Parts: sequence; structure tokens; C-alpha cells
Amino acid sequence: MHDRRDNIDGIVLVTEDAEHFLNQRQLADYKKHREKLIKWMLNLGKVPKKAEGYAWDTVRSRSYKLDKFYRWVWKEEDGYTLNVTPAHADDYTQELVYGDTGNAHKADVHKSIKTLFKWQNWEKDEEIDWEPKISFTNGSSATHQPRDFLSDRERRLIKEATLEYGSIPHYNSITPEERDKWKIHLAQRLEKPKDEIDPQDFERANGWKYPSIVWATMDAGFRPKEVGRAKVSWLDLENDLFRIPKEESTKNKDNWTVAVSERTANMLRHWVSERENYEKYRGSDALWLTKYGNPYSSQSLNRLLDRLCETAGIPEQRGMTWYSIRHSVGTKMNEDQGPGAVQQQLRQKSYEMAIRYDQSPPGKRRETIDSWD
Repeated sequence: MHDRRDNIDGIVLVTEDAEHFLNQRQLADYKKHREKLIKWMLNLGKVPKKAEGYAWDTVRSRSYKLDKFYRWVWKEEDGYTLNVTPAHADDYTQELVYGDTGNAHKADVHKSIKTLFKWQNWEKDEEIDWEPKISFTNGSSATHQPRDFLSDRERRLIKEATLEYGSIPHYNSITPEERDKWKIHLAQRLEKPKDEIDPQDFERANGWKYPSIVWATMDAGFRPKEVGRAKVSWLDLENDLFRIPKEESTKNKDNWTVAVSERTANMLRHWVSERENYEKYRGSDALWLTKYGNPYSSQSLNRLLDRLCETAGIPEQRGMTWYSIRHSVGTKMNEDQGPGAVQQQLRQKSYEMAIRYDQSPPGKRRETIDSWD
């Protein structure tokens, strides 16, 4: 049995939280990884070429923050990995923006992750140069660079792009020659033989899955994990709402009632009707699955957003991630309704005092969302 108290100079190698997450093989692998990282920080980390390490207190603090970062990556990616990337770090930063901790703590998290990449460069002779898209100061707010969130125009362009992306002509509106060309395209896209492409595949290509995912996230600010967990049973389309039970909520604090616009609700109705035609949803309550039948993850959603930005003509240099959508929802809701509405619409643990005095009913939040279209 692994001893979670194994340590280096009193710095625990594997935390109890990590131990509960991993199996025995993963524990052994993670323990060795942590041992090498902590020794490096203590003896070389500050100035490697001069064999100058960080102070013990610094190493202890950063090692625990990195352990929490790793556990977040495992939950987001649905599994154990030591291959953390700048993309993971950017997504984690977006999550920190609305977290309960102060900016001094968030800035320390950034320093910890930079130390991790510094070690990876030293250990593997890599060239990872992570420049966070969001920086935190000791003041009351984070400093957001322009590319960190979607402008009103970009939100509109991406929403419109979902209605254009991947669309093809109706089966009966084209000539046999044109239809043959589109069948070749669909065979590649759907990964099935050309001679098996039928009219239903043409309808599927013009489906409502992507619009419903993106428009719902534009309203609700869904985290990638929430898109992956979303269920048909959450929908209350008579009232244009998601009703998320606390036991299924990412933050697992309260039952959440999340407003969506009338247009989004209509797209969800289309999708719920359409999804019944697909075998992979039979017997499943999952609202959205990838073409391989898996829950959506941060990586798959970021790839979708990249394609939509390309369709919308948004420069690649903007460096958008799925959390950019969430950030834009929080920013707009705060401008229109204040932090109380942000806390409810984004399902946050913070702003608890504001919520006590600033209740924003779903109907009022829906009016705000409708005004965004």
C-alpha cells in the first residue's frame, strides 16, 4: 500500500487527494515524477546553471499548487497524464478568474506552473515558453489582455458561424453529379463508405448539435467539463432553462437554474429531436457526444472553436479557448446585472455575500441574454 506520507524534507510527494484519484500503477508513476520535480526545485530550480534552488517554503507551496493543477487536468481530460501543456495552463487560468481565492494566491499559482515548465525544459531539453493570457496582480482584479475574451462582435460572428459551419445543400436540391461530389465529401467527413451515404446523412450534416452546444455555452458559460456532463434531463425547454442538480454540478454546491435565450432553446429543441435518430444516443441521457461517442473535453471543444473562428474570419492570433466564451458571459452578465447574476448564471461558489442581497431571477437574466442576440 502506498504511504501518502512519503516526503522529501517534509514536502509530501503524493497528496491524499491525488492518492484517491489514482490507481496503484499511476501512483507509483506520479510519485517518481514528483520526487524528481521536488528535488530539482530544492537544489536547482531558481538558477539551474548555478545549482541554486528555491527556498524550502517556496518549494512546499508550489508543490501543493502543482498537485492541484495536475488533478484539475486529470478531471478535465478524463484521465491521468503527466503531459501538461500551456493550453492546459491557459484553461486553468480561465477557471481561476472566477475562483474564490485572492489574486495573490492566483499569481502564486502562475509562478508554480511556470516553475513546472521551467523544469520540463531542463529535464527534457524542451522549449516551453508559457506567457499567460491573463495575469493577476495583488489588487482587486485580474489583468486581461485583449485576446482573453470574446468581444460582442466576435460572439455574434461565432454564433452565426455555427449556422454556416459544415452545412451542405439539401439532398433533393442538387443534380446527381453534384450529389456524387457531396457524397465523397460526406464519406470522408462521416468516415463511412461512399455507397452507404444516404439522404439522412445529408440531414445529419446540417444538424443542430454544434449550434446547440455553442449557443447554450454562449448563454450559460458552460465549462468544457459541463458540456461533457450535460444531460437531456437537465433541460426545461418549456421555460427556456437548464436545471442542473447539485450532485451533477461541476462545483457540487447547489441546484442550479440557468437561463438561456429563446433562440438557444429553439436550437436545443431541434437537437433533442434530431439526436433520437443516432444509435450512439440510444439508452443514453448524454445531451452531446463526439462523433466517436465520447463526452466532449477541453481539447475537442477548443478544436471546434478554432474551426468556428476560422469560419467567422477571427484571426488565429486571438488564441481563443472554450473558457474565452465563459469569460465573455461573465463579463457581459456582470455589466448588465451585477455579480449576483454572474454567480447564478455561471454556477460559481464566489459572490456569496452579493447573492444574499442581489437575487436575479431566471426571467430577468433571460431578458439580458435575449438582448445579446
